[in-house]
Amino acid sequence: MSPKNHKVRVGISIGDFNGIGPEIIMKSLKDKTITDFFTPVIFGSGKLFTYQKNIFKLNLNFNYVNEASQAQAGKLNMVNLTKENVNVELGVPTEESTKMAIDSLEAATEALMKGDIDVLVTAPINKDEMVKMGFKHAGHTGYFEEKFNKKGLMFLVTEELKVAVSTHHIPIAQIAENISKEKIKKQIRVLNQTLIEDFCIQKPKIAVLGLNPHAGDGGVIGHEEIEIISPAIKELSDNGILAFGPFPADSFFQPIKYKNFDAVLAMYHDQGLAPFKTLAYEEGVNYTAGLPFIRTSPDHGVAYDIAGKNVADEQSFTEAIFTAIKVFKNRSEYTELMNNRLQPRKMAVDNGIDEDLPEETEA
Repeated sequence: MSPKNHKVRVGISIGDFNGIGPEIIMKSLKDKTITDFFTPVIFGSGKLFTYQKNIFKLNLNFNYVNEASQAQAGKLNMVNLTKENVNVELGVPTEESTKMAIDSLEAATEALMKGDIDVLVTAPINKDEMVKMGFKHAGHTGYFEEKFNKKGLMFLVTEELKVAVSTHHIPIAQIAENISKEKIKKQIRVLNQTLIEDFCIQKPKIAVLGLNPHAGDGGVIGHEEIEIISPAIKELSDNGILAFGPFPADSFFQPIKYKNFDAVLAMYHDQGLAPFKTLAYEEGVNYTAGLPFIRTSPDHGVAYDIAGKNVADEQSFTEAIFTAIKVFKNRSEYTELMNNRLQPRKMAVDNGIDEDLPEETEA
């Protein structure tokens, strides 16, 4: 089936159910025509969602299944992880809500790896509470890196603004020791490839920010730009990747500057996410680039302060769903294109008429 016609199976992990996760999930799925565009597969609890949909006065009907492979197109599918009653304490993290966040994430990830779903959209989690319960990672990115045995890149995206971060959930005091020339080169290559493959940008232009104030000011305020970042950019530029910088972060996020580039690589979490969330909070999506599977999430947290008040805005979660679908189709079409471009040569060789065909070159 052509990727254009394939109805994408979107797996959804519910996050901490005492936050706004179930609310934004259900609000994103409330339109009765939503299943015309994709097949939702929620990993959660029927009793929990029935309770919460009544709070938010949402008219939703779920198709309960035991595993994702049983999901049906045209329905809101729920992989029922437990048939027991669930104690809901909206606005407060509990052991029960934390355990279900972990169970939901693990079940959804297993289904993704088995091919029972095509993409995964994750609702917000409480990282501290999950770590206390034995979860080994300070966020989704590290978890997926371990599961897929590949380094990912935290990448915040909208149509107009795309920002990746070189380091993410680590203390400020450890940032400088966690950047290196080789690491930055690998991250820029990942960013370049995801822009081509997942976002259909043929010749991406990537801006790289400096680590220090004023990008080090020629070595007066730090040497990382001179010793690490600039050499990484030059080596990649010499090999055809359009990387530029390092730019001072304090003045970069003006439309006249950032709109000249297809993406930005910031050196640390707040350097990239603070301006991104200021400029694109309602529509921003967190995408983990560089992995063999597609995972997105909204660009906000559990929001305990508004849980249960029916005021949570689902736009970022809805954008996360449709970004995952778009990336899946872009990546599928790119793979199909790359496979097809090899066919004429193969067919010619099979028929003994290779001599007049040009050599293939790398993409």
